[in-house]
Amino acid sequence: MKNNNKIKKIKLIVSDVDGVMTDGTILIGSDLQESKFFHVEDGTAVALAHYAKLPIALISGRYSKSTEIRAKELRIDHCYQGVLNKKFILDKLLKIYSVNYDEVAYIGDSLVDLPVLSVVGLPISLPSAHKAAQDLSIYITKKSGGEGVLLEIVERILKSQDRFDSTLDLMKKDKFEEPIE
Repeated sequence: MKNNNKIKKIKLIVSDVDGVMTDGTILIGSDLQESKFFHVEDGTAVALAHYAKLPIALISGRYSKSTEIRAKELRIDHCYQGVLNKKFILDKLLKIYSVNYDEVAYIGDSLVDLPVLSVVGLPISLPSAHKAAQDLSIYITKKSGGEGVLLEIVERILKSQDRFDSTLDLMKKDKFEEPIE
């Protein structure tokens, strides 16, 4: 990443969903049932972040039952959907988690993500993101949407903060009594 000092300050990760946690494909059958493909590595990322006490929140521009189900499976406490004014929600999250803009990493890929990417400490986009999102980003992921982007980011943040190994140690010591999705 261009500025390692920025990544060391991160206390909250906020992410878009479609095009980040998915490849952006939305399947809608003739019965109006929607399907999306989520990568299992993003579940690993959320578990790793949980052990590191690094919260993850989601803000999606469209509502999807699939997203709601996945967020519940991953025990993501704050999943906002159908929101085009993502900065408004970001401001709510700042209060909830008692953090400042410079302590937030945001992963986005689209034009609706620009207002958030322009104010956070660690703006992140993807190889397939809109050029305007990439231009605002300090880091562009190696992975594309739906390929485990969250794991790439969580791992990078924890390594930069010298917390990756200790977080893995916590995971190893846990007895995993609760089912992991």
